[in-house]
Amino acid sequence: MTVEEVQKLIEELHLRVPKDFQKMEITQLSNELRSVMEFERQTFQRLEELEKTGTKQDLINYTKMVCKNITQKEISEIQEHYLKKIDKEYLNSK
Repeated sequence: MTVEEVQKLIEELHLRVPKDFQKMEITQLSNELRSVMEFERQTFQRLEELEKTGTKQDLINYTKMVCKNITQKEISEIQEHYLKKIDKEYLNSK
């Protein structure tokens, strides 16, 4: 893998389309959470492959930081809506 491939990966991260989690049901939020976590895992796996090929370490570290920031923001947002939905649908219904 090359520097161009790292740049492509960074572009993929920045092009993730924000979703309206507020309108989703609990099962959809759960699926989205799994999806984001899987995307993060796959991205880090690709970055590990880049490390093995000798791609610049500072570029890989930067990409890891970008990935972590983007995915963690998404995960936090999903969790917030997920917990609100659970509270509203299950805890307040008693």
